[in-house]
Amino acid sequence: MTTYRTLGRTGVQVSPLTLGTMNFGAWGNPDHEDSAAILHRALDAGINVVDTADVYSRGESETIVGKALAGRRDDVVLATKVHGRLSDEVNHAGNSRRWIVRAVEDSLRRLQTDRIDVYQVHRPQPGTAIDETLGALDDLVRAGKVLYVGTSTFLPSQIVQAQWVAADRRLVRPVTEQPPYSILARGVEREVLPLALEYGLGVLPWSPLAGGWLSGRPLDGGRGDSPRHQRQPGRHDPSLPENRTKAEAVQQLSKVAEAAGLTLLQLALGFVLEHPAVSSAIIGPRTQAHLDAALTALDVRLSADVLDEIDRIVPPGVTLNPADAGWHPPSITDASTRRR
Repeated sequence: MTTYRTLGRTGVQVSPLTLGTMNFGAWGNPDHEDSAAILHRALDAGINVVDTADVYSRGESETIVGKALAGRRDDVVLATKVHGRLSDEVNHAGNSRRWIVRAVEDSLRRLQTDRIDVYQVHRPQPGTAIDETLGALDDLVRAGKVLYVGTSTFLPSQIVQAQWVAADRRLVRPVTEQPPYSILARGVEREVLPLALEYGLGVLPWSPLAGGWLSGRPLDGGRGDSPRHQRQPGRHDPSLPENRTKAEAVQQLSKVAEAAGLTLLQLALGFVLEHPAVSSAIIGPRTQAHLDAALTALDVRLSADVLDEIDRIVPPGVTLNPADAGWHPPSITDASTRRR
């Protein structure tokens, strides 16, 4: 029987694992019926959170989820996201009121529902005032189209700013954060996860298997022909020094898992679920076998000795490859911001 957790301070009970659907559609599994079968298998196993985004396969993931949830919608905490670019039109992306009020209607239509349980801002957008974004989200909550709002991959300062602006302007406040978190990407342990505990935010970590590095399955060996490698070569190209460091860590972690009588996947998911700030970790299976492997981690509890060994291999607060952080501000990525 699944042991449920409370999503922050919302009172909503959520399963320890969330079904992420980024791999539903052209980005992963283009077979709609097979993707629906994965979703139904997850629900039957006790998973009650389904996470998607409008940008996943440009709306196809939401469409698959919407069809698959027919007759089971009320049993699911349904989460989706806004921000990503869906067309070449200049304003069809971002965190502006103009885009949010359009994007939510499109998501509701694709998901075949009258409300979104958790509507998340997929990434920050410097240059768009946070009160602009929160104001639009506040209106959606008041209209009943959205029940809760959240953020994803926000910097610690941006999380605090959103909380402060919401309180100051009496707007709906984000109640969840969705950060990247795995044994290989522990940067959020420094500030994001402590802030989540301080503000009572539910935490839904993405990529707890580090994009497949901790799945126990062979990586693509640098061929570059997998969809994941093509979309995110910085995270998966084994020829890069940062990824060679990850590969060395994975070898050591595999030995720790074996000594503990666990698979590497069980070790990885057990580690993320051990953090007291974590509400539910997002898994993104592309096949039924991937899902079944992840479900075996539900009953895993890691001993203090195993956690100490993990800390030795990848110290707390360390992300081995900066590309795994998910987002970097323009102050880092845009040289013009640092020059007169």
